Amino acid sequence: MIQQKIKDLKKSVSPYAKTNTKISIRQLLNTLVPFFALWFLAYESLQFSYWLAIPIAICASGFVIRIFIIFHDCAHLAFFKNKQLNRIVGTITGIITLFPYEQWKHEHAIHHATSGNLDKRGTGDVWVMTVQEYLEASRWKKLSYRLYRNPFILFGLGPVFLYLVKSRFNRKGARQKEKWNTYLTNVAILALYILLIWLVGWKALLIIQLPILMVAGSLGIWLFYVQHQFEDSYFENEEEWDFVKAAVEGSSYYKLPLVLQWVTGNIGYHHVHHLIPRVPNYNLQKAHDATPELQHVTTITLKTSLQSIRFRLYDETNKTFVGFKEIKSLVNKTEMAQKPIKSFKPDVAHK
Repeated sequence: MIQQKIKDLKKSVSPYAKTNTKISIRQLLNTLVPFFALWFLAYESLQFSYWLAIPIAICASGFVIRIFIIFHDCAHLAFFKNKQLNRIVGTITGIITLFPYEQWKHEHAIHHATSGNLDKRGTGDVWVMTVQEYLEASRWKKLSYRLYRNPFILFGLGPVFLYLVKSRFNRKGARQKEKWNTYLTNVAILALYILLIWLVGWKALLIIQLPILMVAGSLGIWLFYVQHQFEDSYFENEEEWDFVKAAVEGSSYYKLPLVLQWVTGNIGYHHVHHLIPRVPNYNLQKAHDATPELQHVTTITLKTSLQSIRFRLYDETNKTFVGFKEIKSLVNKTEMAQKPIKSFKPDVAHK
């Protein structure tokens, strides 16, 4: 019975897993053209004021998020029917957003195949520890985890790490095609930035590009984080893990204002995306609206999503996320128990 419901659910959404070349091309135009126009406008405004250029650059960062959604769809082969065309557009948009197409495609596929699986964490996802794991961890690991989950580090330094370190080197065991794509992306990025320095100067490039990349990177990580880190998100061990449940119950519907929904390429319909990744971003809302079963998933808003900042650990017993404060007493008890007990040696009186 359950399997039949799962089959029916996927059958209901599958008609929307079709690309429309005209819509895809239109989306490329209404994303890339405004981005380059805003970039140029930010540069021109520098002659008047830095404080005029920076807000324009921040507006441009919204289009970088939208470019990344196109990159993301290409990685799922959901933007064009032709696989090679997806790869070409994915590589170009990856150069703009600083992510190598083949590397990201590989890791993101693992994320989709293992999302919510407690036994297969660690690739393409945010580091999540369970309460029990945290209680049993060494002090150094606890400190590392606390630093990692600190909002200033996760959303502030996180983009810097992704741009300058994670995405610039090939992973261990990468195939030759993936390696060469990373090399190509790195060389193209270097050439692009050298050209921009020659055209506008390094100061202008820094003033414009830094806020664009930092704001886009921070918001991108936030979108990924908040759509899997909500209070009753789905996590199970391998033997009990279910792909459809992980998609529908482990991914939220992030209900955003229409402008932000457009900028983020409908990625708020994350439950639909995880159910069938081949649904292009412009069909996600259609699939959601046409499928009653998908309209009962966890819904978060801009206001309620802020609560996820305090979610730090997953409580396997109660199937919910908790904060560090909620387990403080347990941590203290565990650390006390781990301390070595000093042996008591009474003084011996010497004659």
